[in-house]
Amino acid sequence: MKQSLTAFSALIGIFGTCYAGAHWGYEGDVNPEKWSEISPEYATCKIGKNQSPVNIDHTYKTSADPLSFHYVIAPEEVVNNGHTIQVNIGNESDYLMLGDHRYTLKQFHFHTPSENQIKGLSFPLEGHFVHADADGNLLVLAAMFKQGQDNPQLQGMLNALSDEENAARALTQPVDLSNLLPKNHDYYRFSGSLTTPPCSEGVTWVVLKAPLSVSEGQLAQFEKRMHHNNRPVQPLNARLITD
Repeated sequence: MKQSLTAFSALIGIFGTCYAGAHWGYEGDVNPEKWSEISPEYATCKIGKNQSPVNIDHTYKTSADPLSFHYVIAPEEVVNNGHTIQVNIGNESDYLMLGDHRYTLKQFHFHTPSENQIKGLSFPLEGHFVHADADGNLLVLAAMFKQGQDNPQLQGMLNALSDEENAARALTQPVDLSNLLPKNHDYYRFSGSLTTPPCSEGVTWVVLKAPLSVSEGQLAQFEKRMHHNNRPVQPLNARLITD
């Protein structure tokens, strides 16, 4: 429980617009290999044994828990927080069910290129839908995007986004979360961590197998604001990835 609440608190701090922790990034002296040296609070980024992201290669067949989505209220604002493009959820009504366990959607954000890989393949964009249960246990739902046609749901966010860091803007064009996920809900599952400092572990990862579409022009808009904001894949160690 303590680890779960710590991870949840870290999540809110990192992705809130007023995060005041030690500065970290993806380039130069604050790149991912240096995170553990920036602050003692980030030691897990180096010594943790269940770190994310990972390369999903060898998997084990199991009787997977049913996955269902109950996203009913459109999000209201989007922000470039200096690390990612993030959409904040201001209600408790949007949630997913993994088996009989409920996780409420808190926010979602993006990484370019993808952080997780599938059989060594990296995608140009990855979305992370961050959820928490009633006890503060985190679940991150990851969706991959491959280059193709325009994605109307992504465009609604990009149209509202400010180039100014930490400037929240209202979403004037509704974003239908149900259409921001693939119709096929097959997934990989593993235990991991936050992919940003303090890299807290104990996070359930659910990576959807079916990719979505994003156009070349939309990718350019993401990259203009986020540049490359992906942590390299981490050792799997003794973990199993279920399929």
